[in-house]
Amino acid sequence: GRGLSPVMREAGRCRLGRAGTVPGRRGERGQWSWFCPGASRPRGGAGLAPWIPVVGLEIHAQISSNSKLFSGSQVQFAAPPNSLVSFFDASLPGTLPVLNRRCVEAAVMTGLALNCSINKKSLFDRKHYFYADLPAGYQITQQRVPIAVNGSLSYSLCIDHKMSQMVTKTVRIKQIQLEQDSGKSLHDDTRSQTLVDLNRAGVGLMEVVMEPDMCCGEEAAAAVRELQLILQTLGSSQAVMAEGQLRVDANVSVHHPGEPYGVRTEVKNINSIRFLAKAVDYEIQRQIEELENGGTILNETRAFDSKLGCTVPMRDKEGKQDYRFMPEPNLPPLILYDAKSLPANMNHQQVINIDWIHERLPDLPSVKREKLVEQYGILPEHSFTLLNEDGLAEFFESVVKQTHMKPKKVIGWILNDLLSYLNQHSLTVKESPVSSFLLADLLNLLEKKEISSTAAKRVLAELWKGEGKTPLEIVKEQKLELLQDQNELEWICQAVIDGHENEVIMMVLG
Repeated sequence: GRGLSPVMREAGRCRLGRAGTVPGRRGERGQWSWFCPGASRPRGGAGLAPWIPVVGLEIHAQISSNSKLFSGSQVQFAAPPNSLVSFFDASLPGTLPVLNRRCVEAAVMTGLALNCSINKKSLFDRKHYFYADLPAGYQITQQRVPIAVNGSLSYSLCIDHKMSQMVTKTVRIKQIQLEQDSGKSLHDDTRSQTLVDLNRAGVGLMEVVMEPDMCCGEEAAAAVRELQLILQTLGSSQAVMAEGQLRVDANVSVHHPGEPYGVRTEVKNINSIRFLAKAVDYEIQRQIEELENGGTILNETRAFDSKLGCTVPMRDKEGKQDYRFMPEPNLPPLILYDAKSLPANMNHQQVINIDWIHERLPDLPSVKREKLVEQYGILPEHSFTLLNEDGLAEFFESVVKQTHMKPKKVIGWILNDLLSYLNQHSLTVKESPVSSFLLADLLNLLEKKEISSTAAKRVLAELWKGEGKTPLEIVKEQKLELLQDQNELEWICQAVIDGHENEVIMMVLG
């Protein structure tokens, strides 16, 4: 059996040990806990009899393209059922696949961003299984030779949920493969029937397979969030989990140090980063408790019930399913080129040049964070918050350009005040009623000392109502200006003193 890998021996790796019951877990679960880089102490108490949890992820990202992977059908979320289905998608006899160039370029771009080696020759395979929403009875994928292999993804997470204490981790990427999505089954409980929508059938996917280098929910969630940001930055996938554009399968097992890896379970189709963290942590707790009580872990597929906060069995894997993989006979090998291998007489429109794509990669989130810190002097943890909220970094930079206030002070107003309003009303930055221009206008008034900080917060609250008033108009209407005339200030003070003679006498005598 395998002992601890070098990755698992890294400092900060999770261990589990006997501890008190974790409050608030359903059914008084949580009698065992583990150390994680996201926590400065074990979950539930001090640890004995250590365990090593092992977490690997398989992530399906929907490629951002106008048409499907092998057909010309349009890709559109929430279109009327079965309105975007070609003859090939419905697997009618005589139809043949035609590979979508955009999908290949997106996969190459993603592979390069994840430090993968791009295979200049990759192959397509048929993965056979029978289900109502898979009309052909097989899925076209890349089992033998995928388009990209041997990459890595670096991600950061907080220690004990403190943004000021962050640690960087790396997870290995085993491979990235192109494959087509299946359709969708719609279960009508009222009529006791299942309907099939093939709009999604044939949509292009990138499956990103991560090695089992993670050990808890925080790590898994942080890795997926970083991948999501990278995909969105590249434009290779919109990666909106709520629309099924990013779906995660988590493989979880536990074992004692020095022993072989334990039997793993697979938690399927997790559609939320928050739920991913909860599902992984619950499954680790469940497996340890099962083993400590003398039970065994079944090699099974489970689902995460977000309402109950636990995983539930779906099907077992004891008799491993034979997918009867075979080479896809209707697709030739996918050949890619680089600058050295590109033939001189080749039509550039007919080939994909890896080097050409590499030269045009945008700045990735890690580079953007470094630039934000270097250019504006903000804290590293603030750069993470700016990038984690879609559009917030651009909003921040726009405000900085329009105001005389220092970026370090601007960031406070955006992260502490604006973001608080957005969170309270469940709005995105792009939906904010306070534009970057209005906030900059307000901060300029504050920087010029025309209003106080307290008054500025009142003005921001008024701006949030979206009534079309400018900060200056609000300041004048509510008379929030700071007094600049010393004579007027002295007159006001004297008037107050004159109007409170008894109080003044008491203070003098007292």
